[in-house]
Amino acid sequence: MALSLEQKKAVVAEIASVATDAHSLVVSEYAGITVEDFTEMRAEARKTGVFLKVAKNTLVKRAVKDTDFECVADSLVGPMIYAFSQEDPGCAARLIKEYAKKNDKLVTKLVSIGGKMFDASELGRLASLPTKDQAISQLMSVMLAPVEKLVRTLDAPNTKLVRTIVAIRDQKETA
Repeated sequence: MALSLEQKKAVVAEIASVATDAHSLVVSEYAGITVEDFTEMRAEARKTGVFLKVAKNTLVKRAVKDTDFECVADSLVGPMIYAFSQEDPGCAARLIKEYAKKNDKLVTKLVSIGGKMFDASELGRLASLPTKDQAISQLMSVMLAPVEKLVRTLDAPNTKLVRTIVAIRDQKETA
C-alpha cells in the first residue's frame, strides 16, 4: 500500500526522533517471517525498551541523516526491520539475537553504535553488554570491595583475640 506524502513525513519524523535518542541500531532482514512471529517480537520489544520499525529504506535514510546512525544509510538494501535500543545499548541486539535463534529467516545485516557501523558478526558482542541495572551493580561491587576489605582487616585482630580466649576457655574446661 502506497503512503501519501504526509504519511511518509510522519514516518521519517518518528524514526528521526527515535534515532536521535537511541543508543544502538540493529538492522535485520526479515523476509519470510510470519505475522505471529512479528507480533510476538514487537510485544517483547515494547517490554524491553526497543523500538522496532519496518519501513522503506529511503525513508530510513532520510530519518537517520544527521544522527549517529547516518553511517548505515548506504548499506540499507532489501526488506529490513530496524531495532533501535532506547534503554541500554544491548537491548535491541539481545532481542534480535533471541528471535534469530527461533527463526532462521531473521538475518542480521549490520549493527551500529556510537556513530560506527559494524558487521553482523558483532551482534553477539553488543548483546553481551550489561543492562543498566547490571552495570550499576558491577560498579557498586567494585566501589564496595575496598571498603569491605578494610573492614575485614580492621576486624581481624579482634576476631583472633576472641578465638584465642575461647580456645583457652575450652582447654581449661576439658582439663
